[in-house]
Amino acid sequence: DELNIQVVEHQELSSGKNNGDSYIVRPDGTVSFPLVGQLDTKGKTVEIFTAELEDRLARYIVDPKVSVNINKLGTTRVYVFGEVKMPGLYELTKSHCVLDAIGAAQGFTRDTAKKNIFLIHKDHQGEPIKINLNNLLTKADVSQNYELVEGDVLYMTRNGRIDFARDILPFISGTYMIDNVLNNHGNYGSR
Repeated sequence: DELNIQVVEHQELSSGKNNGDSYIVRPDGTVSFPLVGQLDTKGKTVEIFTAELEDRLARYIVDPKVSVNINKLGTTRVYVFGEVKMPGLYELTKSHCVLDAIGAAQGFTRDTAKKNIFLIHKDHQGEPIKINLNNLLTKADVSQNYELVEGDVLYMTRNGRIDFARDILPFISGTYMIDNVLNNHGNYGSR
């Protein structure tokens, strides 16, 4: 994220031309601020972060007045593979959840096994997290809409369902065509 931080009557600490355009929140969720050092932003509202910054600045400035605004939300890059319309790498802004990633990949295909979706966290060792998208979509089980972090992989498996028109009909048509060719070729050979 990019933060615009204004400290009343202390332009040297405020975002602006002299101090760059904004303060950048690093991937680990911390931001460096003059005088106070590192501040953790993870899980904090703007109000809580502002109050903490004012409290820490009060050691150096009498009754500091701080205003914090979010200039730009950061992105989270995730990979979406398998049975989605557009597999690939996506940068998610604002919300970073499973449904956001599926939406960025233009949705799942008709062959997606909605009960067997796997989430592989970048820093997680062991088994991937199994997601039941059906429960999320039909029962509003939001516990299945996991938050994604930088470098996660979301894999949509295939359901294994056989579709007559797509999987069988082409073979029947092909067999019919071959049979026709052989029968017509045999008729030409007898003349």
